[in-house]
Amino acid sequence: MAETKTATKKKKAAPRKKSKIKKNLVIVESPSKAKTIEKYLGRNYKVVASLGHIRDLPKSTLGVDVENDYDPKYINIRGKGDVIKGLRKEAKAAKAVYLASDPDREGEAIAWHLQHILDLNPEQPNRVVFNEITKDTIKNSFKTPRVINQDLVDAQQARRILDRLVGYSISPILWKTVKRGLSAGRVQSVALGLIIAREREIQAFQPEEYWTLDSMFKKNRTKFKSIFYGFDGKKQPLPDNDSVQDVLKRINKDGDFDIVKVDTKQRKRQPQPPFTTSTMQQTANTQLKFRTRKTMMAAQQLYEGINLGKGLGQVGLITYMRTDSTRISSVAKNAAAQFIHDTWGEEYSQHKPVQGKLQEGAQDAHEAIRPSDVNRTPESIKDKLTPDQFKLYSLIWSRFVASQMTPEILDTMAVTIEQNGVIFRANGSKTNFEGFTKAYPTAKKKDNVLPSLSEGDKVSLANTDPEQHFTLPPARYSEATLIKALEENGVGRPSTYAPTLDTIQRRNYVRIDARKFVPTELGEIVQTIVEESFPDVTNMKFTAAVEHELDEVETGNKHWVPVIDSFFKPFQKEVEKAETSLEKIIMHDELAGMDCEVCGAPMLVKMGRYGKFYACARFPDCRNTKAIVQEIGLLCPKCHKGQIVQRKTKRGRTFYGCQRYPDCDFVTWDKPTEKTLADGTTPKDDEKKLTNIKGEDYSRRR
Repeated sequence: MAETKTATKKKKAAPRKKSKIKKNLVIVESPSKAKTIEKYLGRNYKVVASLGHIRDLPKSTLGVDVENDYDPKYINIRGKGDVIKGLRKEAKAAKAVYLASDPDREGEAIAWHLQHILDLNPEQPNRVVFNEITKDTIKNSFKTPRVINQDLVDAQQARRILDRLVGYSISPILWKTVKRGLSAGRVQSVALGLIIAREREIQAFQPEEYWTLDSMFKKNRTKFKSIFYGFDGKKQPLPDNDSVQDVLKRINKDGDFDIVKVDTKQRKRQPQPPFTTSTMQQTANTQLKFRTRKTMMAAQQLYEGINLGKGLGQVGLITYMRTDSTRISSVAKNAAAQFIHDTWGEEYSQHKPVQGKLQEGAQDAHEAIRPSDVNRTPESIKDKLTPDQFKLYSLIWSRFVASQMTPEILDTMAVTIEQNGVIFRANGSKTNFEGFTKAYPTAKKKDNVLPSLSEGDKVSLANTDPEQHFTLPPARYSEATLIKALEENGVGRPSTYAPTLDTIQRRNYVRIDARKFVPTELGEIVQTIVEESFPDVTNMKFTAAVEHELDEVETGNKHWVPVIDSFFKPFQKEVEKAETSLEKIIMHDELAGMDCEVCGAPMLVKMGRYGKFYACARFPDCRNTKAIVQEIGLLCPKCHKGQIVQRKTKRGRTFYGCQRYPDCDFVTWDKPTEKTLADGTTPKDDEKKLTNIKGEDYSRRR
């Protein structure tokens, strides 16, 4: 019965196969950016990442045919095989392919290589660029795709080939004369040269004595500070103590002093323009104590997109972070003006916002670095950002908003005080109107309010404070000041500063001391060889001229082959001469003054990846090594047996710990003193902050 029922059932029709709709393929550089863009474009688009470059010059050979117009021999980058295979498969199945790598020379070159790998039509307008990852910007950019800009590609290609010719020509000479693993480069050698030249200035510096004579004056019960100016209307330096005593002899400390001049003015302080790459790196270094690499990493994350949740998903928070322009779009200006008006009032909104002056040679290809949406304040998204992201975003947001605001207005007062021809001067200021400092409080200067003074008033001397000083040598370069020096001299471009500073540190040409660059012995040896044998490579003006030539290639005013030719032909002669004339430099190891506890042989001071260390002279037969530590003269408060020693983390940050580690695990960031150890505050206060130090540093040296 059941069988009959089954047989009489109406047969269901087989489901009709749905035809697969082809999607448009978009190729970007990073996966995090891909998620954000795909959300904005909708279901007709698929966004994938190339993970940066997919083709490059080979590592094992020069890869440039110098006899045939410097023809580069590109190969697929090792390890990118699966990525390339996946991209080809996606491109084959796609309705159309769009190349949306970053909007600079490097990004244009990546798009060009993708076009070659995927066999795309070079005349097809498939290149899409955008300066910020926001919905409107992304959608609008796909309405106007263009062909790949070959001038941009040639400029990047020329830079890559030049750097390859320099690096692969000089490095073998350095390996032969000094040791393996060394390198030199156009921007790298100029940066190292600046650091070494500054160190030589410091060593040759002869301090000169000078004195200051600060004095406190009093009107009624109000005291104010002034400084000695001179005699009888003329400025007078105080080179020694005798000159100070001459001043003190001429004044009557118990007598009145006359207010002979009071000059009151209103002064306007204009806001600074929004950030370029280099000014962002400099300000993050000075205000946030960020290293350049850290700044660029956080900026990249903010640009590519942060997950803000609440249905927003991945959102790009800032515009493209590699730029030398201070230009701002009219849309961004209008949005900022409205935000400022709504938040602080019309009087804070600048009608003609400050326009920064471009550095000579600036490309002005993109806007300045700014928030993609000014209404997205740092505090409103703080819980979605890491501490580093929040600090940098706050800095970028504040600087941009401030640049669109009215100036700060200061009431200033300059007072001249005199007795018996001896002149003192006092300067005061008070904020009359906050202006742009309302949004950028770190730019605000502290008020120095003087009492109400008029010409003809009498004041009395409260006390004098003569103080001896000595002139100081020029300061060593920090990351911020070195980037500024390179930029001012036209050396390098926004994308080159971070890798350049990273390279000279990784090669151990410099070390960091109190956040300043100090050249090492190895750095000085390498720089001397390069300076003597390849003067053009270390010549700042020549390197800046090469950068200008590359910019000319980018704008289509010059062809890239003659630019390389004019540099390489004389350089090649220098290389040939250096290969035959330079002799091996023997770097003798320094005796450590102690014997190896394993085999009894002398211990030597060696140079390693993380600096100097002790190693047995019988290496490789004996592999005993020890870290070089500096005792600070205090006993460990935890075990009361070992000395506290100064050490460094892998990232170069100084900390202090017990010499008996791992038997005793006392460790602290702050340098202990007898007082802090007696109070018992140091180890307790730092206990939570130090959980990562032990594994990071000590384990490396065991």
